[in-house]
Amino acid sequence: MRQVFASPVFVAVLALAAGGIARASLRAVPALALLAALVTLPLLVLALARLARRDTLAARLASPALFGALLLWLWEMLVLGLHIPFVLLPPPSAIAAAFATHLGTLATDFRQTYLHAVIAGYALGCGAGFAVALAVDRSPFLRRGLLPLGNLASVMPIVGVAPIMVMWFGFDWPSKAAVVVVMTFFPMLVNTTAGLAAAGVMERDLMHCYAAGYWPTLFKLRLPASMPFVFTALKLNSTLALIGAVVAEFFGTPILGMGFRISTEAARMNMDIVWATITVAALAGSLSFGAIALIERAATFWHPAFRR
Repeated sequence: MRQVFASPVFVAVLALAAGGIARASLRAVPALALLAALVTLPLLVLALARLARRDTLAARLASPALFGALLLWLWEMLVLGLHIPFVLLPPPSAIAAAFATHLGTLATDFRQTYLHAVIAGYALGCGAGFAVALAVDRSPFLRRGLLPLGNLASVMPIVGVAPIMVMWFGFDWPSKAAVVVVMTFFPMLVNTTAGLAAAGVMERDLMHCYAAGYWPTLFKLRLPASMPFVFTALKLNSTLALIGAVVAEFFGTPILGMGFRISTEAARMNMDIVWATITVAALAGSLSFGAIALIERAATFWHPAFRR
């Protein structure tokens, strides 16, 4: 029986139950809500502390989920308890209701922004940056002439690039994909070039001792050594691409897209829909980053960061 009460799962269930009572009684019985809230907070902290001592996969997944539930619960209780206007900050329950009500619209916006603009621009930008990095590595002329320009272009503000791309490629998703290409090209170029130079002098000299030319050295030594740098650029670009596409839609787009939805509904004061759209964008970016991280773990299993 003592083991049951000491279990973090049992403590977490008690905390969630107390939190549900606090939320349900917030308007009807404020005193009960306050009492339940005072019980919920230490129980959630205790559950998180016990989960932190365990190194199992379930504990590593449950810890961020429980911490996220704590943040959402605090958000809900503070907004409703302090009577904060929904225009300033809607509670998570209102955002969830807007998400369920406008699911079809959000899916259409996601398809327009992510499946069209982000994926196309991400693939083109990262692929072109990787290819040009190989050319830069081969040519000292390009290395000295192009890389400084790449570092300069990588800091160009998106609010300056987006209107130009809209004028060049029109108001539909190709102009947003062009913005994503510009944003993802140079991080991939710079990181891949640095990765190709990461192989030490002793390793390259060893390859030369076996009479290995440029291409065998590239494919057997330098490209594998550059993979951590390449995946760093891929993970960085997975978030930059989504940000670029959403911001680019502020400067001209058809009547759909996540950026269009945010700007339009914010002007109408429908902040619950704005937050629902932000939630979709955050989930898409997080899942993209996580998928690339899993691929990185499988492709660079030899790296010390993944060896146990």
